[in-house]
Amino acid sequence: MRIFFTGGSGKAGKHVAPFLAEQGHQVTNADLVPLKHDGVDDLRVDLTDIGETYSALAGLARFDELELAAKPAYDAVVHFAAVPAILLTSEAKTYATNVLSTYNVLEAATRLGIRKVIFASSETTYGVCFAQGERKPLYVPVDEEHPTVPEDSYAMSKVANEVTARSFQARTGADIYGLRINNVIEPHEYAEMFPPFLQDPALRRRNIFAYIDTRDLGQMVQRCLETDGLGYEVFNVANADMSVAATTDEVRERFYDGVEQRRPMGRNETFYSIDKARDLLGYSPQHSWRDVLTDPHAS
Repeated sequence: MRIFFTGGSGKAGKHVAPFLAEQGHQVTNADLVPLKHDGVDDLRVDLTDIGETYSALAGLARFDELELAAKPAYDAVVHFAAVPAILLTSEAKTYATNVLSTYNVLEAATRLGIRKVIFASSETTYGVCFAQGERKPLYVPVDEEHPTVPEDSYAMSKVANEVTARSFQARTGADIYGLRINNVIEPHEYAEMFPPFLQDPALRRRNIFAYIDTRDLGQMVQRCLETDGLGYEVFNVANADMSVAATTDEVRERFYDGVEQRRPMGRNETFYSIDKARDLLGYSPQHSWRDVLTDPHAS
């Protein structure tokens, strides 16, 4: 597929865009900063400018496309570009950038007839991650039916983007899938970041004790590209286990006392449910911090 990938130079994108290229796709990275990866074409685009967004999506990706009889179209858009968290710029700027860029990408893509758009939403939509003080989910495991009523501007922008995407899907009938991506972890970060998590699970409370390995995130995007006909859907994206060494029962007793548990859970199962992605997409995460570190509670 010929893929227009926004934000390919970010923490997640710099892994997922090359992964898609390795799967045989032609990938254009639309970003303000080039990725400079041999298998990915770079195009500097300000996605908050609707004219630039249209022009980039309607245009060429590389010089050799001049040799074709006609200008090729993109088959899919993967939209990861965003201000990626709170406290990087003002609340207002974060919200405006994320909402406007997403609207522009969806407007341009659907007007140009692109029938598959995958966009990055966030774990923060559930209102736990960036809450003032401690906030518990209403029930566990947290699935896609859990209310999304956050109070910070970043998560608000992601909820707004989901509403916008659903409306574009209703207007056009295109497949538009939103990924509620949990805390993105690069492979080298297991050794660097996880030892404290294994000793003190409280460090992971705001992330619902979950994480997503960039390699499994790449698999998730590939599954979305391969799966047609779902219309509008949102999916939690996480690894199968928790990012802590405490067991599921230990986490529930310490952090989720009084919180409804809606079904039995495995010993190390994530509280950030990925059942929907497994069922509808065949998503099957392959990586874990346990591949790198020793579980201190292992017998």
